[in-house]
Amino acid sequence: MRASQPRCFFHAHFKGGEILKIPILSNLFKSRASPRNSFWQNTQAFFFGPTPSGKTVNERTAMATSAVYACVRVLSETIASLPLHVYRRTGQGKEKAMDHNLYYLLHDEPNPEMTSFVFRETLMGHLLLWGNAYAQIIRDGRGRVIGLYPLLPDRMDVGRTEQGELYYRYQKEGREYLLRREEVLHIPGLSFDGLVGYSPIAMAKNAIGMALATEEYGSKLFANDARPSVVLEHPGILKDPAKIRDSWNQIYRGSENAHKVAVLEEGMSVKTLSMPPEQAQFLETRKFQIEEICRIFRVPPHLVANLERATFSNIESQSISFIDNTIVPWVARFEQAMQKALFLGGEKQQYLVKFNLNGRLRGDAQSRAAFYQTMRQNGIMSANDIRELESMNLIPDELGGNKYLVNGNFVDMADAGAWTEKYRKEDTDE
Repeated sequence: MRASQPRCFFHAHFKGGEILKIPILSNLFKSRASPRNSFWQNTQAFFFGPTPSGKTVNERTAMATSAVYACVRVLSETIASLPLHVYRRTGQGKEKAMDHNLYYLLHDEPNPEMTSFVFRETLMGHLLLWGNAYAQIIRDGRGRVIGLYPLLPDRMDVGRTEQGELYYRYQKEGREYLLRREEVLHIPGLSFDGLVGYSPIAMAKNAIGMALATEEYGSKLFANDARPSVVLEHPGILKDPAKIRDSWNQIYRGSENAHKVAVLEEGMSVKTLSMPPEQAQFLETRKFQIEEICRIFRVPPHLVANLERATFSNIESQSISFIDNTIVPWVARFEQAMQKALFLGGEKQQYLVKFNLNGRLRGDAQSRAAFYQTMRQNGIMSANDIRELESMNLIPDELGGNKYLVNGNFVDMADAGAWTEKYRKEDTDE
């Protein structure tokens, strides 16, 4: 059933003369409703539901798996913790545009309710679970951005008008809101059409369903004291075997009843059935499913506390590879989506949004010192360039903090041997 429309509207003009009545969104964020489990309305709904393992998988049940939760948390916190700056292009490169209104919004506080860390962590979590991240863009009368608010992906639909203009339909508390393209920051993940991303959870539901099934099996196994099945044998015929079984389970079943002394009557005996090999190997299955989930999110296993194959020699290399191969693509998605949606038309060539990854790629202290020494003596970095990367106070210009120096042993190849030619000529003249 179509949701009821709010009373207040403004008219949006699209190309071709079409006019849409769009609800005013002034009350959209006055109440922060808790998320609803409406994944059946998701564009990837046909991927969800029961799996061969018998477990139902969606974005929220998947988070009950420790490996999924750990991967989402690692990626979200990493993206949220990276410094995010707005730069102004200059003739010699770029400089921080701290006077631009977007600098404070992206670096510190996108809205009065959130810090930049929480805002980006929320968007990244939506990307990893739903494959899309949305935020409403609040603009002033001149079109400048004055606020950014996250929107839940499972309440959003993306469509086109007959003239081909994109619009976003958002549902909240029984109301439907239409948002123009200029009012939405949309960061799509991997997709079929380049417009709406598909959920990694939906695409990998079988692997996640198996992880949920093994966790449930382990819980039931330990609820039975991690012991195989028991058979009670009686030499005669029992009139009420269910009563004896229930009595046994009540007294001896469960880890809290372990090591109790069993008392048998009427010649009864206990026979323990051996554990099938496939049940005995369920821990190995759980380890494999952790690796499967790490593969889905491209997260090194050691970052989710799986150190089975980690060594002191390869953890640093894996961490750097994690930044290069996992974080950098996500950063590029954020940067380009923000660049496209937040700047006004004339600003896009003058300003840019950039995450700072240098701090995550520095390595250990000895490696950083060797790197800085090479960059410094070759005139590539100044003292202040190095100190900024190390989060240290800058050296004033009058003390040479911004000077670029080179090793005195270096000379231009064109000048190599010039002094010998000079002295040889002076000797000839004499």
